[in-house]
Amino acid sequence: MKDQAAPGDGPEAMTPQRLSTRETAERLGVKPETVYAYVSRGQLSSRRAPGGRGSTFDASEVDALARRTARRPPSSATGDLVFRTGITLIEDDRYYFRGVDAVELARRYAYEEVAEWLWTGELRPGVRFTAPAEALAAARRAVGALPVHSGSTDRLRVAVVASSTADPLRFDLSHEAVLAAARSLVPTLVGALPPAAGASSVNGESEERIEGSGAGLARQLWPKLTPRPDDEPSLAALDTALALLIDHDLAASTLAARVAASARAHPYAVVSAGLGVLEGQLHGAASGLAHRMLTEVLERGSAVPVVADHLRTGRRVPGLGHRLYTAEDPRARALFALLAQVPQAAAALAAARDVVATTARHAPLHANVDLALAVLSVSCGMSAEAGETVFAVSRTAGWIAHALEEYGERPLRMRPSGQYGGPRPPQPLPEAGATAMGEPPG
Repeated sequence: MKDQAAPGDGPEAMTPQRLSTRETAERLGVKPETVYAYVSRGQLSSRRAPGGRGSTFDASEVDALARRTARRPPSSATGDLVFRTGITLIEDDRYYFRGVDAVELARRYAYEEVAEWLWTGELRPGVRFTAPAEALAAARRAVGALPVHSGSTDRLRVAVVASSTADPLRFDLSHEAVLAAARSLVPTLVGALPPAAGASSVNGESEERIEGSGAGLARQLWPKLTPRPDDEPSLAALDTALALLIDHDLAASTLAARVAASARAHPYAVVSAGLGVLEGQLHGAASGLAHRMLTEVLERGSAVPVVADHLRTGRRVPGLGHRLYTAEDPRARALFALLAQVPQAAAALAAARDVVATTARHAPLHANVDLALAVLSVSCGMSAEAGETVFAVSRTAGWIAHALEEYGERPLRMRPSGQYGGPRPPQPLPEAGATAMGEPPG
């Protein structure tokens, strides 16, 4: 359906270099009523159109206001939704958190410190998150009741719901209350996960002692991912992976989280919405596919037959390519550099490079972060879903950052209009056994 012009906004109202109310609203990405609000606030000047029908606006003045307010209308050509955000910028094959190079942040600071920067714009060196005893106990009980075959994302989703029930003030959406919930929720999710098989103790330390020692989140997460003892190079790679993955602009799960926040859902529900979308096979499962591929490459001794099998069956080679980067994913590049310092990662790292080089004969695709996560999980004795777990735990902080931003916007602003394509009314009432297409079920 085409936009309807406001009264008096016909062609006769136009003069050279001047815009009608409708055209001004479209250029600013606002409603016509907002245009007149700009006039009343002195941000725009208007002139009555010839004949007194409607108003016109100077095009250069409108463009200057558009630059000041940084409003952009949605692109109908691509179908993209455009939201103003001050969290993550991706451009020129790099990405930034609040204007600071995200890779450099992840290299220099721990996950919790980067999360605080994303939430508050303030760096707090040495900050550590602690799980409240009551919330952690509730989350562990709920996770412990799940079937044995449950996946890590199943456990995290249940842990979020259980921990929310232990927070009677979860509906307080004030800035400080949301921050407090976030700082407790992230370690609660990690603490609710069961240890990896054979990882009841790590380097002689019990799980409870690790969690209560003020250790960073990466060290708390390590025994949930692998039974192998940790070491500093491997922990550094895991902590950097957590920091790198905190946010990546409006990915599908982040958009879901913002929609929930727009409806003023509490932060636990926001994270639950994000986890629900993350579980989609086209979003969170990519690192698991790359893990299985690398395992097969190591078993067969070469990437050639593995890549050939993918191409022969019409499957894309996992861990390669990213629509936002023309070269190698900067997150992958940073992780590969750290994994090169982990002796046990040499074989998996060589297998990943073999996959990239082999696929390049068919298509010039570069490694993305899922391939780097697969190198980490394969080389450290983790399961195929470990990368998804790392992604989910890390991205929880990003979803909270977007929720904090969305709570400051107009509520329920994300209300797209549906383009109805069904039968035109009035239609007769359906009879028993009839279908919407007018044919009885076969």
